[in-house]
Amino acid sequence: MALTAGTLAPNFNTTDQDGNTVTLSSLRGKKVVLYFYPKDMTPGCTAESCNLRDNYKALQKAGFEVFGISSDDEKSHKKFIAKEKIPFQLLADVDKSVHHLYGTWIEKSMYGRKYMGTARVTYIIDEKGIISEVIEKVDTKNHAEQILSGGKTFASIKPVKVKKAAVKKVAKPAKRQRKK
Repeated sequence: MALTAGTLAPNFNTTDQDGNTVTLSSLRGKKVVLYFYPKDMTPGCTAESCNLRDNYKALQKAGFEVFGISSDDEKSHKKFIAKEKIPFQLLADVDKSVHHLYGTWIEKSMYGRKYMGTARVTYIIDEKGIISEVIEKVDTKNHAEQILSGGKTFASIKPVKVKKAAVKKVAKPAKRQRKK
C-alpha cells in the first residue's frame, strides 16, 4: 500500500553503494528526498538521476538530502555513480524490504505481460520524519523542478531555474549508396 502525505515515514535500514549502513531515523532533522527508481543505467532512470545531479546544489541549498533507491545491488550502484558522476548516495534494496515498507514494489504490465517491479515514486520527508509530499507522476527530465516547486509544504521555496538532464544525441547512420 502506497504511503500518503501527513504520515510518518517508515524507518528503514539498508546499505549505500559503498556498503555503509543508512537508516532513515539517522536523518532526523534533515529534509529528505527519497526517490525510488526501477533500474540503474536505463534511459528513464538515467534521465531522472542526471536531472537531480545537475540540480543537486539547488536541492542542497533548499535543505534537501537526496537518496536514490532501487533493488539493484551495491556494485551496480557504484558503476552507475561512476559513469554518471552522481554526487549523492544510492541505496541498495536487493531484498525489497524498503520497497515493501513504502508500497513501491508493485505489479506492472507491459505488452500484456504482468510482472513485479518498482514504481517510480518520490517521497519528500520533513525534518520530523513525516512525509510532506508524494510525487507519483515523476517527470524524469524535470524532477528537481517538481521537488523544488512542489506542494504547499514548501511554498516558501522560490522557484529556481533548473538544468535539464544532459541527453546524448546519437548520430544517424549515413545512407548507403546503391551500386549501379
